[in-house]
Amino acid sequence: MEFSPSKFNSFLFFKLPSAFWCGVRVKTLSEQQCVVTVKHRWLNQNPFKSMYFAVQAMAAELTTGALVIMKIKKSGKNISMLVANNTSNFSKKATGRITFTCNDGHLIDDAVVKTITTGEGQTIWMKSIGVNEKGEQVSELNFEWSIKLK
Repeated sequence: MEFSPSKFNSFLFFKLPSAFWCGVRVKTLSEQQCVVTVKHRWLNQNPFKSMYFAVQAMAAELTTGALVIMKIKKSGKNISMLVANNTSNFSKKATGRITFTCNDGHLIDDAVVKTITTGEGQTIWMKSIGVNEKGEQVSELNFEWSIKLK
């Protein structure tokens, strides 16, 4: 499977429809970075006229998860993945288009190799930062991914 933003957006439609309908979209994807955007609108807002925290979490998780999926597929091994833990900080009202970026692709490589060579599960903490259109940070979410051979 070729890894591209359009392939992941199709994946969202069929496998994660709530994220798709809330407007979560992959914009760029490389070996080291994934960028996802979501626009504040009526469907994904909270009662305070800003983006609901769960929508931000979906977008942030996708920046990390897309990188994990890509690295696992490229390994050619049957490896499972699961979010084991997460932390978040919401520092500003999320309105307009919010862009989430994860630059932690390099962290996954070692974990995949260790899982394959040792047969033991590994965990990786990955960070995603959400910024508004002015470049102001609105949220920071960290996800602990657990991977292991099936």
